[in-house]
Amino acid sequence: MTVVTRKFHNVMLVDDNEIDNLINQKMIEAAEICDHIFLHSGAKGALEFLKNIEKLSTKGDGGYLPDLIFLDIDMPLMDGFQFLDEFEKLSDHVKDHCKIVMLTSSLNPQDMSKAKKNKFVVKYLNKPLTQDSIKKI
Repeated sequence: MTVVTRKFHNVMLVDDNEIDNLINQKMIEAAEICDHIFLHSGAKGALEFLKNIEKLSTKGDGGYLPDLIFLDIDMPLMDGFQFLDEFEKLSDHVKDHCKIVMLTSSLNPQDMSKAKKNKFVVKYLNKPLTQDSIKKI
């Protein structure tokens, strides 16, 4: 039986923990699910990146917009839920193109429930990212 894994053009990791970003980057690279990985150690920087890339992409072309965003919940300055609130203000082109996976160490059932109710979140995963969890996306 052959397992077919979807290939994404761009993936973005948003996590203030640089070690987690490095580990997750290596897991994604090993899974060979994308061409490019963008790393951001803060939600504000990730939003600025999306706003800037949005200006460079056109309706039929995702350009460098990430197909998949792995988003941590617990970050300083702006947490994952605040990111989602700001993400909602972006253009429909960005919101339609980018799918968000909450990748967190939070075991709080309220976080899970809140994430699953958000229309932009397609999956809720607990850290660490594994080859098995990547295949399930």
